[in-house]
Amino acid sequence: MIKIPLALLNLQDDGFHLLVEVVVFGQNFKAVLDTGASKTVFDKTIVERHIGTQRLKSSDRVSTGLGTTSMESFTWQLPDIQIGAFHLKNFEVAVLDLSSINFAYENLSVDPVIGVIGGDILTQYRGVIDYGKMTLTLKKTKKSP
Repeated sequence: MIKIPLALLNLQDDGFHLLVEVVVFGQNFKAVLDTGASKTVFDKTIVERHIGTQRLKSSDRVSTGLGTTSMESFTWQLPDIQIGAFHLKNFEVAVLDLSSINFAYENLSVDPVIGVIGGDILTQYRGVIDYGKMTLTLKKTKKSP
């Protein structure tokens, strides 16, 4: 089991977001931890800045829940991500335009996020969120199907 520190972001009396530090492209970023997101999603602008567009695969899945009913969606085989001390290699993520989230964060004077850590990682690696200790615990081995 690996315990990962979380940060609580107050959205000015409109709720809270949990943020977790991730390392992608050899750089530190913040990501939103979202139990309601079915899939882990990365921001298209940030991904394209690092890898270009040639490695993104167009997806026919409809992406909802980000303030729109449909959005152009891509997938990408993420070679390596570090979430705290937890490492994942070759994990497929969705790639979407997250500019609306980052614009809202900018209005709160919060740095942009690279994406959203979703239910796919939380389920497969048996994630447990402890709000009292502000930690996310992930198990190194995948949950059996």
